[in-house]
Amino acid sequence: MFKILKKTQFSEKVFEFRVEAPRMAKKAHAGQFLMVRADETGERVPFTFANWNPEEGWIEFIFMVVGKTTQCLSQLNEGDYIRDITGPLGKPTEIEGDRVAVIGGGVGLAIAYPVARMLCEQGKKVSVIMGARSKDLLILVEQFEALPLEGLYITTDDGSMGEKGVVTLPLARLCETEAIDSAFAVGPVPMMKFSARTCREHKIPIIASLNPIMVDGTGMCGCCRVEVGGETLFACVDGPDFNADLVDWDDLAHRQASYKAEEAASIKHHEEACACQK
Repeated sequence: MFKILKKTQFSEKVFEFRVEAPRMAKKAHAGQFLMVRADETGERVPFTFANWNPEEGWIEFIFMVVGKTTQCLSQLNEGDYIRDITGPLGKPTEIEGDRVAVIGGGVGLAIAYPVARMLCEQGKKVSVIMGARSKDLLILVEQFEALPLEGLYITTDDGSMGEKGVVTLPLARLCETEAIDSAFAVGPVPMMKFSARTCREHKIPIIASLNPIMVDGTGMCGCCRVEVGGETLFACVDGPDFNADLVDWDDLAHRQASYKAEEAASIKHHEEACACQK
């Protein structure tokens, strides 16, 4: 049983839990994830570590209400207990290069933040690009602003905050001005796909943190398989970070679309946005 120490609501459907987990907090690294089961009859769902404190013995994760399990979690409050949390799972994020762009979209910003913080602690020059459909869906803005960044760029689809458009707009400018020599992207599949395309055009290596459907988090179920460089790999044990240039984005989008009906519309939106840049 894991006690909820703090509950934060970012928007109507996005929440953050701080959970008491001293052993996990001592082992967590940026980019890794955990598996959560709300109660005895619940399914297991993956969430990435958004933050952790080994001295105080807690970890934090952020989730969006999209189904039965996350709806159940959202109804829990401070002082309540979560039945099972397993982690850390997956490989920690490792990024080469001294000038790195960290690109996060939507709830993927929960993963982008600890990665950006880690890179800053390593002494790298870090630029962060934050993207969301609207201002109310942007999370962790104050936390990003507190980091010693080279630049912080915000985009929203509706222009309610920052630049109107998608994350590839400021990313292309950073590439064109040679302000970065590597990149990291996490968020919706279309966003990562077109971030990878933008970096490829400028010969900038980019790592993507993939988020396919997972069941057990140990590689046994096979649900999180992804095609990378013509090889079938498993995001839970081989990732979740992969060379974005080698990812079969169409295959991944097809798998995700089985669970997310809006995927095709999102891809079309990004294709139209990218076309407008040219």
